[in-house]
Amino acid sequence: MSRAFGKTVREAPAEAELISHQLLIRGNFVRPLASGIYTFMPLGHRVLRKIWAIMAEEMEAIGGQEMWMPNLHPAAIYQATGRWPGTFGPILMRLKGQGNRDYAISPTHEEVITDLALREVESYRDLPQFVYHISKKFRDEPRARGGLVRLREFIMKDAYSLDRSEEALDDFYPAILQAYRNIFARCGVQVVQINADVGAMGGKSSHEFTVPHPQGEDIFIACRNCDYAANVEAAEFIREGDLPAVLAPLVRVATPNCKTIADVAAYVGVPVSQTVKAVFYWWTPAGKKEADGRFVFGLVRGDLEINEVKLVNAVGNGELRPATTEEITAGGTVPGYASAVGLPVARSFDEEGVYVVADISIQAGGNFVVGANEEGTHFTGANYPRDFAVSRLADIAQADTGHQCPVCGGRIEARRAIEVGHCFKLGIRYSAPTNATYLDENNKPQLIYMGSYGIGLDRLMAVVVELHHDSDGVIWPASVAPYDIHLMHVGRGDEARDTAEKLYKELQKAGHAVYYDDRDVSAGVKFKDADLIGIPRRVAVSARGLAEGCVEVKRRDRPEQNLVPIDNLLQYLKNE
Repeated sequence: MSRAFGKTVREAPAEAELISHQLLIRGNFVRPLASGIYTFMPLGHRVLRKIWAIMAEEMEAIGGQEMWMPNLHPAAIYQATGRWPGTFGPILMRLKGQGNRDYAISPTHEEVITDLALREVESYRDLPQFVYHISKKFRDEPRARGGLVRLREFIMKDAYSLDRSEEALDDFYPAILQAYRNIFARCGVQVVQINADVGAMGGKSSHEFTVPHPQGEDIFIACRNCDYAANVEAAEFIREGDLPAVLAPLVRVATPNCKTIADVAAYVGVPVSQTVKAVFYWWTPAGKKEADGRFVFGLVRGDLEINEVKLVNAVGNGELRPATTEEITAGGTVPGYASAVGLPVARSFDEEGVYVVADISIQAGGNFVVGANEEGTHFTGANYPRDFAVSRLADIAQADTGHQCPVCGGRIEARRAIEVGHCFKLGIRYSAPTNATYLDENNKPQLIYMGSYGIGLDRLMAVVVELHHDSDGVIWPASVAPYDIHLMHVGRGDEARDTAEKLYKELQKAGHAVYYDDRDVSAGVKFKDADLIGIPRRVAVSARGLAEGCVEVKRRDRPEQNLVPIDNLLQYLKNE
């Protein structure tokens, strides 16, 4: 330890909010270079290599072949799949090389593996394939935070499967899910597997592995009665409410100074659930300029909120932003008093008119209070489809605590979590636009079905610390600890030092990874550093212990300290 690069620190940086961020800096595991960019110090690198080895073992146990793909990617491979910047948007880090060539710095490797499939797969005999690599990824996150939880430069284990058919992909998929569960369990991380939105990756379906955490950035929905769980961007729920027995007439009423849903409901004397809320967006198709976009009118029952990811999925790949006042009025509506009543509604994107996407909640109720597209005025008695049309009905509302489970009818709740892994059934999302095919048994070309599976190593390292620590420091699970034993000599006298030096060699010869604190500092400093760093077992050599022929052994996760005869130390450690 006297030759260790870097030192432990007593105080965490002021901006470190998560405990993992604080402890990993204090324990000399990582050092920040800039926001979202970290150096892994020797201790931190050893933890990474332990996690790396676990991932490699589990990938190879299901037939994975390790490879290494480049991080500098030509723009052409992203342009072919519509992700330049397209669905990736501004987080895609781009640069120009000589000759004005466009490149991306790897955000992920779906395009690279697709290019390889085009080159290497010829016939059905070449499939299936399952490959993986562990390498750096780069994303220009607008708000890097949480230390290693949200980074601009990070390390990912990403794996890719190539199959002959959707059925073959479905058959393989459970194996990768189980491998992921094994990885997390071996790292000491208990996860919740949930249904998730496919996001920028695209494809048929996906599953996230999350760790419930009060400071997590993700929100997932879980049923209190059954095992239904889903990311909030994909969570479904039952819209409660009944159609009215009698449809009331559509009546225009004055609602002065009522611009919010709560104001309108209170003024008219109805529950918020008997109103319809209008939200306005400007939607730009993926790969297009904003001028090529169009005004989108979102409708949802007044007691619910629109989930923008669900809305994007309903409209199509692209980007949403709040519409400006000018865009809203150009659409024939009035902010605060808008509805689809009387609007020229486009039946498709090819038609003129206002494109209206309504949540299915407008079918769970009726005699709604809606805007009259006139300042200070609303309609009562509005019913769909009698009084207004929509371009599309879809699930665009956000599930929340108290809503009804779509599986068992029980109640769901929203929980915060940190995402630690994601598996995607890509299907033909990338093979179709690039024409990545194989020749089947009849010598006919068929599209390759793909899967993509990722885990962030540095984020997983942070989550391990979030789950395994106390007020004194980290408590590393043995499977990912940087060393097995933290050896030290304490107190004065040459005997303790000489004995510790001898034990250092003997423990290493017996196969233990030993972190040896040989510094000339006080016992208190050494014990505090040992607790902070969190290596599973501490062996302290002191003159007092040696007088009894013993050394002191303490497990980091237990309070008791045990005096163990030196001659029995190796056997004691083996038995323990």
